[in-house]
Amino acid sequence: MTKPKNEKPPEAGRLHSLDTYRGLVMFFLAASGFSLAAAAKEAGGELAPEWLQTLGFHNSHPEWLSQFELVGFSLWDMIQPSFMFIVGVSMPWSYAKRASLGHSWARRARHAWGRAIILTLLGVFLQSMRQPETNWIFTNVLSQIGLGYGLLFFLVGKPFRLQAIVAAVVLVATWLVFVLYPAPEGTTGLAAHFQQGTNVFEAVDRWFLNLFPRSKPFDGHPGGYATLNFIPAFVTMLFGVMCGQLLRDKDRADREKLRRLVIAGAISLAIGAVLGLSICPVVKRIWTPSWVLFSGGYCIWLLALLFWIVDMCGFRKWTFPFVIVGLNPITAYFMSMTIRRWTGDQLKTHLPDAWFAGAGGVVVESALVMVVFWLILWWMYRNRVFVRI
Repeated sequence: MTKPKNEKPPEAGRLHSLDTYRGLVMFFLAASGFSLAAAAKEAGGELAPEWLQTLGFHNSHPEWLSQFELVGFSLWDMIQPSFMFIVGVSMPWSYAKRASLGHSWARRARHAWGRAIILTLLGVFLQSMRQPETNWIFTNVLSQIGLGYGLLFFLVGKPFRLQAIVAAVVLVATWLVFVLYPAPEGTTGLAAHFQQGTNVFEAVDRWFLNLFPRSKPFDGHPGGYATLNFIPAFVTMLFGVMCGQLLRDKDRADREKLRRLVIAGAISLAIGAVLGLSICPVVKRIWTPSWVLFSGGYCIWLLALLFWIVDMCGFRKWTFPFVIVGLNPITAYFMSMTIRRWTGDQLKTHLPDAWFAGAGGVVVESALVMVVFWLILWWMYRNRVFVRI
């Protein structure tokens, strides 16, 4: 991890929509959804006003299935795929820049694999916070990115057809692994192979994670998340690489790029939705192949929308608060994971109790914590301090 103080803020010619996209995702992730789900719960859950219940739903993860009414979803479910997708979008720029600086392919590969290892271990570190021992689990988003990042490097800059074939093979193979693994006794249908606690991904974790030193046997993640999620999630990042290469293509007009993004998003979403209602449930927690396509469609559409608004139409002033966050995503994420609770406690100590009273108190606390984080990130931006891995 380095802090290159000589790095400059966004310059002319940079894809501002990419910084905006990254910043939007990290802003809401660091703000923890402004604790709207907790506010809805404190307001009475199902007895809370309908508008607050809706906000609460969109700021929490559904219990298992992630598809509602054909193409409906929880916004909070889209945070992680957006995070991973934007990592992929950034890679063509990152490694093209390194190539322009004279870095050999071998040097770029070493950097990619070094980054992969660091990200994986950082995820383990975050999972081990407030634990009595190292918690060897790889479901944190940084670990999931790291486990696939090194392999993804080999596909950066490759032809679209090859990338599409790899994506299809990985998704089909993942689906086959799920459906060929025995379903629980007494269950029927393909959906039975994707149930929480009895699917193949969780079964592998009950073996694999117990190979690491731990005081108590690992018997499954309480939320159903699994290490092998990184395999289909690799395709989420690959979709990002494919979109990034399209946007870097100087031989295509912006309108053509936009058209292709919109069509690709529609195709991905449509296939994912149909699969979700037929042979492969849409489940974010185990990153089913249908979830890759379902969420991928929306990720691509959001990129297309921002590309149109920010880069094609030139409406950029509104993006500044998010770009500040997007230029230091690792810092934003680490602050949210390590000092968010402490920061909130300090604010409640020094500010009037009335500010934090009632169901809305948790929202006020989250908003104020995000203000503190944003000011830190703004200071880093002003002083050209950018944390990179």
